[in-house]
Amino acid sequence: MLTPRWGQRSLSGRALALLGLFAFFLFLPGRASTPPFDRDEPRYMEATAQMLESGNFVDVRFQDKPRYLQPAGIYWLEAASVAATGTLKSRAVWAYRLPSLLAMTASVVLTAWMASVLFGATAGLGAGMLLMVSVLVTAENRMGTIDSTLLLTVLLAQAGLLRALCDREAGRVTPVKTALLYWGAIGCGLMLKGPVILIPSLATPLCLAAVERNFSLWRRLRPVWGWLVSLAILLPWCVAIGVVSHGEFFRRAVGTNFLGKVASGQQAHGLPPGYHLLVFLIAFWPGSFFAAAALPAVWKNRALLPVKYLLCWIIPHWVVFEAIATKLPHYVLPTYPAIAILTAGMLAQGSPVWAGWPRALWARFGLGVYGVLWAVAGVALALAGPLLLWKLEHVVSPAALILTAGSLPLLGLSIFFIWRSELRKALLTSAACAMLLYTGLFLVVVPRLQSIWLAPRLTALAQSHHPCAEMDVSSVSFSEPSLVFLMGGKVHLEGPEDAARRMLGNESCAVALVDVQKSEAFLASLGPARSRVRTYGSVTGVNYSNGHHLTISLYGFGQ
Repeated sequence: MLTPRWGQRSLSGRALALLGLFAFFLFLPGRASTPPFDRDEPRYMEATAQMLESGNFVDVRFQDKPRYLQPAGIYWLEAASVAATGTLKSRAVWAYRLPSLLAMTASVVLTAWMASVLFGATAGLGAGMLLMVSVLVTAENRMGTIDSTLLLTVLLAQAGLLRALCDREAGRVTPVKTALLYWGAIGCGLMLKGPVILIPSLATPLCLAAVERNFSLWRRLRPVWGWLVSLAILLPWCVAIGVVSHGEFFRRAVGTNFLGKVASGQQAHGLPPGYHLLVFLIAFWPGSFFAAAALPAVWKNRALLPVKYLLCWIIPHWVVFEAIATKLPHYVLPTYPAIAILTAGMLAQGSPVWAGWPRALWARFGLGVYGVLWAVAGVALALAGPLLLWKLEHVVSPAALILTAGSLPLLGLSIFFIWRSELRKALLTSAACAMLLYTGLFLVVVPRLQSIWLAPRLTALAQSHHPCAEMDVSSVSFSEPSLVFLMGGKVHLEGPEDAARRMLGNESCAVALVDVQKSEAFLASLGPARSRVRTYGSVTGVNYSNGHHLTISLYGFGQ
């Protein structure tokens, strides 16, 4: 059985700062070179840009349509980043991604601190590393969306809860500032994504109280007045948007977006229960195998308070999002720090040789199969860069091949250590493999995948032809939000007939981006004027959002 550390060997401030600095630099590659990633990210970016241009920080809009999905918190954070960096006119994508970078870096540090409080310094470093190198965290921290900042608010609330738990176990009085941290973090989470923050933040202490039959921890959080702190953060904007939208925001955000995801799969994301468990193999790679290997030790130590606390964090949130109809991998991201802490806590105990393998034959067989799948996933990730460049761009990249050649031996060494039951060494080598893969992917591979980055190429094509100062652009065949953002919001997403009417009404300034499959309908709608239409270049590629192969030409009237 484990012995709780309760801060006796927690990580020093210097160690946490160094870990945060390392995570920051690991997360940097690809932040500026990767174009807006359809479809959610450029919607946030464009709405933020319009917020700054209009000066309206209450009513969030994407072009002329209200964006009533969640509160305005993420747009305020991105707007502050863009304003501070002076990049509004240039539409530099990296500025919109800064909040995600800083939030995920802080999340790694908080995860390491919490693990060190619960299981010691070694577990702290291991937990921070497990979270830092996971595939889902690698993707999410590079996108200007809500999930990285939401994760930070979840961890801040859990940090307050953990401090209260430590005070209870030490027989100390929990200070008011701990309760303020807890409820303040919940209020910030509500401003980011509405009631989602309540699932991990309220379910954890209430579930733990039910398991222990002891509500003293909950009372230490001052719930009698604490919820007023959260409400004070959320309520001013809610009143403002309620007045501006005449209540429409609440009907859409709560009735359609939030409750709609519970009842039915939105945007073709309806999937059966068990989805998140299956995706976990890739989403938490390389930590997924180590989490599975630690399960027997978790079960053995389930009566210990640190383990109970973490399970009460993980299980309610996971069950809720397996139960709802709409499923996306990042929905269970708030549980990943707890999984990392629990896994690192188990691996940090005892001798370097792992003795916690399951005893039952069926369990050993299942873990063995999972290990094989884990190794296959690692090989696939290692080969992905060169294969993508060959398949999509028809080029052989020596740099990508060198990175693959460097990562595969590290993966092989990890498998060797697993075979020898040296899981700590296996974790270190697989983490090194992941770091090498991600750095190569975002520095070497992603910037060269030109065929899938249609929006930047279409923007460059349209901007290369300037019939007049205020060009009027229609896009008939490519309606992704990334094009709207890169065009500064000044593009009309419409059908071939509407685009033709727009060009006929403004022959000197209007142009149209039309795919070859819709070009005949577009030209026919121009009538006799089609004889005067010229083509100013074309772009060929793949719309990765729907898999459609497109050849899009820029049409305009010859002058």
